[in-house]
Amino acid sequence: MAVKKKTIKRKTTTKKKAAPKKKAAPKKKATKSKAKKPAFGGYAISFAGRTETAEQIFGKKPIAPSEMTKKIWAFVKSKRLSNR
Repeated sequence: MAVKKKTIKRKTTTKKKAAPKKKAAPKKKATKSKAKKPAFGGYAISFAGRTETAEQIFGKKPIAPSEMTKKIWAFVKSKRLSNR
């Protein structure tokens, strides 16, 4: 007698469709860099060649940072160290 083979039924699964891929954003072209960038805000201050000390500009007493800023700008303007 011949032996009958068992048949196994397999379930067929449906494949899920992959989500459509998003297109990549176009790449920006590289811009040529300038040799030298101007100072931020357009100001250029040069303290080169100055012989004044911080004590001469600010004084001997401790002061607040806001006062330091005011005194630095007063010094820059009086000595015409700015390009403006």
